[in-house]
Amino acid sequence: MKHLKTLFIAILMAAPLNFATAQSKVAHIDTQKLISEMPEVIAAQKQLEQLEKTYTTEIENTYKEFQTKAQSYSADAANQTDVTNQARQKELETMQQNINQYRETAAQDLQKKQVEMMRPLYDKAKVAIEKVAAAQGFDYVLDASAGGSVIMAKGKDLMADVKADLGF
Repeated sequence: MKHLKTLFIAILMAAPLNFATAQSKVAHIDTQKLISEMPEVIAAQKQLEQLEKTYTTEIENTYKEFQTKAQSYSADAANQTDVTNQARQKELETMQQNINQYRETAAQDLQKKQVEMMRPLYDKAKVAIEKVAAAQGFDYVLDASAGGSVIMAKGKDLMADVKADLGF
């Protein structure tokens, strides 16, 4: 009976150890920080900024041309016929519409280019995170970015290991 009691106590004490080893391993990483520090992302952002600057310059130059023409037409309006002034007004309205349409098209193009350039980089980061987490035996990796779904981030931070895997 005494041996049975000792065996029962030993089983009860070992049970929590089995439960603890069955728990999942959890790590965390700040994905926004990782992505913002990736060299490819920094290069892509520079390309997008250059494209945006090009569009902005084109829009500004076209708008200056519009203003110059509007001032010229306004100054010369008294010397022209009503038909000529109406034609000029129509021309200015068309120019204004073209500028607005180009501005919208440029914004859409920038957004499209950003998606095209950044999506593969986000996917690359995700694959690297999954690879490092699997290699280190983690079952879950929580996003520790601001606004992420982490309540407590005391697990291993994979930032340095994922950066090393990505080569920076």
